[in-house]
Amino acid sequence: MPSSSHRPPTQPPRRIGSGLEHPALSSPTMFTVRGKTAHLAWCRTNESPADVTFLHGFSDSAQCWEPLLANLPDIQALAIDARGHGNSALPPGPVNYPQLRDDAALVLSDQPREGGIVVVGHSMGAMTAAYLTAARPDLVRAVVLEDPPPGGGPAAEPDEPVSMPPWLADLRALDLPSRIARGRADNPDWPEDELEPWATSKAQVDPHLFDQPFLKANPLTDLLTAITCPVLLIHGDTERGSLISDDYAKRCAEAAAGEFRSVHLPDAGHSVHRDNRPQYLAELTTFLNHHR
Repeated sequence: MPSSSHRPPTQPPRRIGSGLEHPALSSPTMFTVRGKTAHLAWCRTNESPADVTFLHGFSDSAQCWEPLLANLPDIQALAIDARGHGNSALPPGPVNYPQLRDDAALVLSDQPREGGIVVVGHSMGAMTAAYLTAARPDLVRAVVLEDPPPGGGPAAEPDEPVSMPPWLADLRALDLPSRIARGRADNPDWPEDELEPWATSKAQVDPHLFDQPFLKANPLTDLLTAITCPVLLIHGDTERGSLISDDYAKRCAEAAAGEFRSVHLPDAGHSVHRDNRPQYLAELTTFLNHHR
């Protein structure tokens, strides 16, 4: 299905679950073009073809990249809402990384860039980016993997539902100001502009996502054997919740088929770009200057 796009009104209402809320934005509005390709919602920073694509983590949304993009004014960015997240619909059937990979490929194929695009992913989005890069090297010229799951865990049985995590259920029971306050209390080192899009995204997750199994990922090391373009792996401290240890990062380097660099940023957990934004931005900017 071809994509459709439009410019949002100056102060668009923000969809929260089944209703509309109109909170004052605490972060700049970077996305000026919004559209849909099939069931997938996406947004771009301007009308120009994107040179960097951003894929968010579980329970986040494309909007969660806006605070970071405010510090990257020279790039043309495209961000995609994963199925069941943000403003993307949730097609029927089990959810797995090949589906998420094909979703991203669908949007990128509809907005092609000669020579491919740089893909930046966080967590679930990072594993999606790895799947995409391994399968569709024609679409990706370089990839940034922010704390992806290592993969290789046991797959859910076809009839085994995946329950909503209690922490997400607790957040969804709160109103938006209370979710923001919870995020601030739990993550006191996060920049203030991260809190509202993070809190907003939690109420946008389709609860039917948990009516079906999420099939686990292949090992990241296996995927890297098929990736020949430049790869930047960014991770934090495992004691603070990072999924990638220094030892596993070394295994990734040994498995990688192409140019590979891993960076351990201190004082960061799973959300590296929120926990240590200055150093994350420094690493990302250097990589983008070389490869976009």
